[in-house]
Amino acid sequence: MRDAFSHNLVQAAVADPRLLLLTGDHGYALFDEFRRVCPGQYINGGVAEQNMVGVAAGLAKGGFRPVVYGLSAFVPIRVLEQIKLDVCYEQLPVVFVGDGAGVVYGQLGSSHQSTEDIAALRALPNMAILSPADAYEMTTCLKLAFEPTGPVYLRMGKADLGTIHTAPPLFDWGGLCQVRAGAGPVAWIATGSMVTTALTVAGDWPDSAVWSAPCIKPLDAKQVAAICRQHTAVIVLEEHSVYGGLGSAVAEIAAATAPTWICRIGIADRFSERCGSYAYLTREHGIDAPSVRMQVERFLERAGCAPPVQQVGSRQAA
Repeated sequence: MRDAFSHNLVQAAVADPRLLLLTGDHGYALFDEFRRVCPGQYINGGVAEQNMVGVAAGLAKGGFRPVVYGLSAFVPIRVLEQIKLDVCYEQLPVVFVGDGAGVVYGQLGSSHQSTEDIAALRALPNMAILSPADAYEMTTCLKLAFEPTGPVYLRMGKADLGTIHTAPPLFDWGGLCQVRAGAGPVAWIATGSMVTTALTVAGDWPDSAVWSAPCIKPLDAKQVAAICRQHTAVIVLEEHSVYGGLGSAVAEIAAATAPTWICRIGIADRFSERCGSYAYLTREHGIDAPSVRMQVERFLERAGCAPPVQQVGSRQAA
């Protein structure tokens, strides 16, 4: 996914000399091709992210199309006030890229993990939020991000989890992508790295539908409501706090237009207790596949839905 981001960024910069890449002393190997092909469009703002956002705002006012890159713990979290007042208030076309979102940087501790970035930005007027699940979604997301609109936040989580699609999917702002059809009582809506987990766990409910949400804000309320009406229970997965993210957005829509059983699975209201690998941190926070499966089983039992297929088989065998 990061390769797709880098490649598409270079193509966009070649096509539009107004596109400028600003980085806060991060992503050197990621931008090797960009610096080689478009050296005059690359700015290293140094370890001064707040100033970098102000520079980007000024460049946008001057007719440029700035792309501001950093670790998501710094962009957007460290620079939230500058994003709010310098960019969103002015509705400037600045693209913010937060790399390593969620618990990817597990060994570096909570200071480098970002599980609140979506929640922080959802409340900012004029800000759009994209969260691709694979390289193909990244390609489509970047096309949307480079449209002459207002501020955009592009969230990159775990980048090497494989592909979900076989080609760039077609979706517009707010649209969901169905990655597996199903007419059963259970539907899954996931974003970013958790789409892979959703597909893995949903295999235990083979008639369930799985949707990817590459766009968090705006979110197509009619499409979400239709999914809620078609299914008894909707499972929402995200590598983000259970507060203020995709699960909250889906629950808000369901409460207002199509009440149904909504299970929000994400990071609980706490920091990571220990440093460790990505696999360890997903287990600690209960968002790895086995933990998700157990949470979904308990939830669906309360919702009155059928147990997973292997449980049915084991009970019949018993």
